[in-house]
Amino acid sequence: MKADDDDLLPVAGNGLLHRRLFLRGGAGLLGALALLEARPARADGPPDVPPWMKAPGEGMRPYGSRSRHEEHVSRLVGAMPGTTGAGSSRTPLEALEGIITPSALHFERHHAGVPDIDPARHKLLIHGLVERPLVFDVESLSRYPHVSRIRFLECSGNSAPNNAPEPPQQSAGALHGLVSCSEWTGVPLGLLLDETGVRPEARWVVAEGADAAAMSRSVPLQKAFDDALVALYQNGERLRPEQGYPMRLFLPGWEGNMSVKWLRRLKVTATPSMTKDETSKYTDLLPNGEALQFTFPMGVKSVITSPSGTMTMRGPGVYRVSGLAWSGAGRIRRVEVSADGGRTWAEAALDEPVLPKALCRFRIAWRWDGGPAVLQSRAIDETGAVQPTRSALLAERGPSYRYHYHAIQSWAVTPDGEVRNVYA
Repeated sequence: MKADDDDLLPVAGNGLLHRRLFLRGGAGLLGALALLEARPARADGPPDVPPWMKAPGEGMRPYGSRSRHEEHVSRLVGAMPGTTGAGSSRTPLEALEGIITPSALHFERHHAGVPDIDPARHKLLIHGLVERPLVFDVESLSRYPHVSRIRFLECSGNSAPNNAPEPPQQSAGALHGLVSCSEWTGVPLGLLLDETGVRPEARWVVAEGADAAAMSRSVPLQKAFDDALVALYQNGERLRPEQGYPMRLFLPGWEGNMSVKWLRRLKVTATPSMTKDETSKYTDLLPNGEALQFTFPMGVKSVITSPSGTMTMRGPGVYRVSGLAWSGAGRIRRVEVSADGGRTWAEAALDEPVLPKALCRFRIAWRWDGGPAVLQSRAIDETGAVQPTRSALLAERGPSYRYHYHAIQSWAVTPDGEVRNVYA
């Protein structure tokens, strides 16, 4: 396909170009944009023969490793002061592509460190309001039908730094990296509950983990039968210890700590159990002093990951603006991007496949003229929910509402190319 002049004309303020540049069939248009950035090849001699072509390379490894040239791509690890084994590791969103997070870069949140569990000794008990209490080990679960789902997992405290009065100058991963997306494989929880014979008066299940914190959360029985998994695998291999080895609960689209790791017990109950982890924490304080509980789903959200905070632009030209969008309610229907702080918007292209409750990659071309700009993205999901502005979100919730921050992220680009976090 040949680039047409109309295809390279802005469709929104400050230089945003049409999304068809990233849609299927637009390879020729993308090539035209690439020519604006490519450097001419040398014509004064044959190409150099690099040293790695002059001798055999390393031998094969029993377990693969990444290139040493990529070792700078790592998580931001932060321990909580005065605690042992509590803290978080954030995914470097700005350094990744596609929608799948490598297992080694998946975010983590721990309350008492990572237990070293012998899978041969670990058991899952399902009891309470059931006809037949049952115990499952890893081997018995391996006999049940397995399903695989690509789904995101997000900590309810993700993006909380943007609650601060002044915008923190950090990378996209440091601000929003408590979200990741994997292929999770395991046994549908509803199948196991059916085995036990859930009693008619049952309405909830309390899930408990086998770490020293004994993380425990109350889960509505309806969610347990809907799409909950007892996950055994992540991205094709057994769960890593940090992700709940040898088994974890996984509740797609709901706040991350509901997906209890190192799952050891499920008690079926008539009411929520009001555990320490859903009363002292993970509640939402309102301006009138009351607190909301059980606000499970994660709201519709997006963030531009390139260009983003702490990056530096290389001068005027055509750039690929890329980012991620997700919603706990289902699929992303549309993502819009602004380069003028929200005055005008252009629709971005969405990479296929667009899956329910999974990260969705969006892209749009932007011709930067070297002047000041403010880049934003806003996501709309299949329910019609629209990602709110920061001012609208804080006006509704008040300054003490710490969890479930999902407001529009604003990145200011200065004339010298510096990208900064701003509140717009």
